[in-house]
Amino acid sequence: MGALAMFPLGSVLFPHMPLALRVFEERYRVMLARVLTGEDAEFGVVLIERGREAGGGEHRFAIGTVARIVELGALDDDIALIARGGRRIEVVRWLDDDPHPMAVVRDMPELEWDESLRGMREQAELVVRRAVSRASEFVELPWGGDAELSDDPVESSWQLAGIAPIGPLDQLALLRSTSLRELLARMVEFTIESEETIAAAFVDPDLDAELADAIAEAARADGEGAPADAGAPPDDADARAQPDDPDPDSDADADPGPDGRG
Repeated sequence: MGALAMFPLGSVLFPHMPLALRVFEERYRVMLARVLTGEDAEFGVVLIERGREAGGGEHRFAIGTVARIVELGALDDDIALIARGGRRIEVVRWLDDDPHPMAVVRDMPELEWDESLRGMREQAELVVRRAVSRASEFVELPWGGDAELSDDPVESSWQLAGIAPIGPLDQLALLRSTSLRELLARMVEFTIESEETIAAAFVDPDLDAELADAIAEAARADGEGAPADAGAPPDDADARAQPDDPDPDSDADADPGPDGRG
């Protein structure tokens, strides 16, 4: 347990996932100067519950992840950095801003791998990759369906959580997981729900109604033009009239890191 500089964001950072930040606020410039003098160059990342990333005064959730800076550079007048998610933390007590947020934190237990979970992990990967590929047809995502994962099963499970196309509150629920089994089960559940929600949001009921009317009109016109003594259709007519089911699976490729501002 100890004090740690904190960086509240509008997104969740998972262990073993990259974090790209563009720092322009003076309070976080001060934070970086202090962090970089330390041996580990670490700070904590938590999800903002209410408020905005810039300006201060935000309300924050108490579960987060330690981020270690791995790359630093300049972008115009701002500071650009790349960090990598490490261990999970829980905020015990928020301290006064000085001038950036500070908190007393304690480490959360690491999730442990069990070989009996291999089937669940493989299923989670299939579900997440499929959802990313499908969702990318409707919305812009930071990750592709064939994003590279670690060979380590625990690390890759966290990375799957990081690329899954789900909302920040679902991400936070995954970050709170007390076992790898819970993480994988919830990941599959949330991803399937999100995939259905994204697809439904892009359904156009007016267009569907117009298509249905056009099909019905075409069927009526076809019926009116048929000869009166037309015989019964051949036995396989119904089978020929049934459309083949499309193959829903597709792949995508992209590997940019998530972006944040501070």
